[in-house]
Amino acid sequence: MTTPLGYLEPKHVELAEAVRAQFAEIEARIEDEGDDAKLVKRVAALGRYRLLVPASYGGVNPTVDVRSVCVVREALAYRNAAADSVFAVQGLGSHPVLLGGTEDQKRALLPKVADGTALFAFALTEAEAGSDVAALATRAVRDGDGYILDGRKKFISNAGVATHYTVFARTGEGNKGISAFVVPADTPGFRVASRMQLLGDHPIGELEFTRCRIPASARLGEEGTGMRLALSTLDVFRSTVGAAAVGMAQRALDEAIAWAKTRRQFGAPLAELQGVQFLLAESAVELEASRLLVHRAAAVKDSGQARVTYEAAVAKLQATEAAQRIIDRALQIHGGSGVVKGTVVERLYRDIRALRIYEGATEVQKVVIARHLLGR
Repeated sequence: MTTPLGYLEPKHVELAEAVRAQFAEIEARIEDEGDDAKLVKRVAALGRYRLLVPASYGGVNPTVDVRSVCVVREALAYRNAAADSVFAVQGLGSHPVLLGGTEDQKRALLPKVADGTALFAFALTEAEAGSDVAALATRAVRDGDGYILDGRKKFISNAGVATHYTVFARTGEGNKGISAFVVPADTPGFRVASRMQLLGDHPIGELEFTRCRIPASARLGEEGTGMRLALSTLDVFRSTVGAAAVGMAQRALDEAIAWAKTRRQFGAPLAELQGVQFLLAESAVELEASRLLVHRAAAVKDSGQARVTYEAAVAKLQATEAAQRIIDRALQIHGGSGVVKGTVVERLYRDIRALRIYEGATEVQKVVIARHLLGR
């Protein structure tokens, strides 16, 4: 793996080197264990959640430094996609607290995010509300000094292991009728309805709220600001999805190079075949372009720009689509060995697919980019 430069500052390069060395041990320790609780503990023990909150609440930097989060996600995804998912969703779920919470809410929750004693989930998606967030059906009805939550959520990462769920529910009509709430996992009327099995294994499931009563103090911001909080959070973390894709793609390229050098066919290493050389060269170019676009989007956000919707959409689209192609080429270079269950490239082939969908599918990113270009 090359040392990333470009839009990174010296502190980011130092962080990249540190986490690459730190995470080198985690792959063997958490790979294929199938124990979500153990996975969660080991990710927390890495001590990198502090990058997800400002220093005033137990974090590292004065504000959340998106390039630092990208560096960590790239290194984590290089080793283990499930570990990367747990780390990323901790940021997704807790960031609305930072954006919309009261000072009391921030003081109560964010230090626990930083030290790993609290684990968050981001509960937005529903069976009929994926890319179309406005179709949200879960409702929060005012009841005296609190709310009654009713509804179901689907494809919620960290389901079953999170201690807190940031839940988006309808308190009115239209896009301005959505509000955000922090719901502790032990709240009566809330349960994890099922654990879902996906191509790439990580904690994910369906949530159910049945007359789940929460206090008004659980609401983040004013009623009707939930959509803004959700989109602003995704604006920050969307580029980090691209960083995870870069990590997976880099791993695939490294595995392909090592295999091509050692695997012999027709009396010579695969690396001597021009066709294989072309596959490696194409992958390297796409990988470098993806990394630069990811770092650019993160750097623009770190510079203080309020919204980076366009830059993040470009980065996510390029990085995730390119990673799919790079991993496919790596598997092709491995031949039959690449489709053997449990090999690195086979695992990457499964893990990468979801990144082209979650936090805004590729087609949604194209709409966002086109609207920006057309001034809409």
